Amino acid sequence: MKKIQTKLLGISLLLLVVLFPSCTDDLNQSPEGNVAVPGDQFFSTPESYKQNLAKLYAGFATSGQTAAGSPDISGIDEGESQYIRGFWLMQELTTDEAVIAWNDGTIKDLHSQTWTSLDRFITATFARFSFQIVNCNEFLRQTTDEKLAARGLDAALIAEIKTYRAEARFLRAITYWHLIDMFGGGSLVTENSPSTFFYPEYATRAELYKFVDEELTAIIPELKAPKSNEAYRVDQAAAWMLQAKLYMNAKVYIGTDNYTGALPLVNKVIASGYALHNNYNQLFFADNDKNGAQNEFIFAIAFDGLRTQTYGGTTFLTHAPVGGSMKASEFGINGGWAGIRTTSAFVDKFSANTTDARGQFYTDGQTKEIVNIGNFTDGYAIQKFRNVTVNGVQGSDKSGDFSDSDFPIFRLADAYLMYAECAVVGKVGDLGTARGYVNALRTRANASMISTLTADATGATLILDERARELHWEGHRRTDLIRFGRFSGGSYLWPWKGNVAGGAPTQAFRNLFPIPATALSSNNKLQQNPGY
Repeated sequence: MKKIQTKLLGISLLLLVVLFPSCTDDLNQSPEGNVAVPGDQFFSTPESYKQNLAKLYAGFATSGQTAAGSPDISGIDEGESQYIRGFWLMQELTTDEAVIAWNDGTIKDLHSQTWTSLDRFITATFARFSFQIVNCNEFLRQTTDEKLAARGLDAALIAEIKTYRAEARFLRAITYWHLIDMFGGGSLVTENSPSTFFYPEYATRAELYKFVDEELTAIIPELKAPKSNEAYRVDQAAAWMLQAKLYMNAKVYIGTDNYTGALPLVNKVIASGYALHNNYNQLFFADNDKNGAQNEFIFAIAFDGLRTQTYGGTTFLTHAPVGGSMKASEFGINGGWAGIRTTSAFVDKFSANTTDARGQFYTDGQTKEIVNIGNFTDGYAIQKFRNVTVNGVQGSDKSGDFSDSDFPIFRLADAYLMYAECAVVGKVGDLGTARGYVNALRTRANASMISTLTADATGATLILDERARELHWEGHRRTDLIRFGRFSGGSYLWPWKGNVAGGAPTQAFRNLFPIPATALSSNNKLQQNPGY
């Protein structure tokens, strides 16, 4: 990814932030007009368009413009400000799938579901979403038909830039989806918004949902066909997958069930040419960009131990779960951070002597039950992400600091389970086909087959539990639990939910995170979510 050395300005979700820079001294960012340069200076050569598109993709992986030490967002540890790390903490640490031993600021409030609008991790993630959308908007401003014509570009490059624009709109749409899912409403800011300072109006969750839905419908014809794009760049299958996700959560987002709309999109994904890799554990190895796992990944975030050095992403997910008597060398790293483990509620989704490859916990010296979250050895460890290849060779960074393992956002196995949910919960689709998809995943994992699948509460629980087994620690769990009505409240308890050892009910308003207090103070047109 080309290093961007100067600065642009753009309008964020909450206020003006600096584009492509190391930001101001705190999360309450402000214009840096004395160092800003016009955006079109970044598009002075034919190559610059693809280089700037690369920056948009890199925004999900990197925390700044260079290796660790030049952050985009200040006011928090740089690794904690990285997109995937913040996203993961909010999607996983708030659920039955993960707890953390550390005492860093408010981090334990995530699992106990006791966070406030001052939470620094929530604030950093909101700022990261804002920053990513700013960058996408500026790219789209600089690649209009009028600007391209004025720059005298040839027809072939202009046609290629049209595809780049569709990809940029997808990357903006998925970030808005994360905003919808986690924060509900916010500000809707696009390339057509003013490019000078202003306070964006508040947009409801329904308004943001409508925007993302319409964007995806518009860009699908402009994206490349499934499996025809370069590695890591999105194609039509990624857009179908995202739109299906939007529709499957429509009851939560806008109060209207839309499994009927999701099913045809899921069918398109399944028929698009992606294939299950034959080894579950290898999906999360250092060479998952070439060991066959890449054929299952519909959209993955690229991590490279030499080129995307950050203490977020899969570097975090490889180091933080290693501690106690675990051997760091087996994970291709120079040492564990003794942080994240799982709860007995997740462990119990597998039988005690399971052969399921997805349930291979590290138990030596670990207790299943968590008496003290601060003790790493309380709770079984998960051995999912590894910075080693299928041949046991360490990743490219021989210091063992940074991981090569890519992070899958969408993979075919998820589409199989989405079809099954459509059939069981949405009562659209064929139950026999759904059972076949579930058993295909269980066959790969060396788990027992299911003989029946019913469109009732039993079937719904089976699908939810199967999603946990297959997709744990991949950033799906919080959204899944909310969709099935089991995140807040008391219908499903797990250890230390509600800050009680055995688990306790939590308030329904926890289904949304608060709009950070810093964002509200920066733009009083934003509206706080109820309960905060």
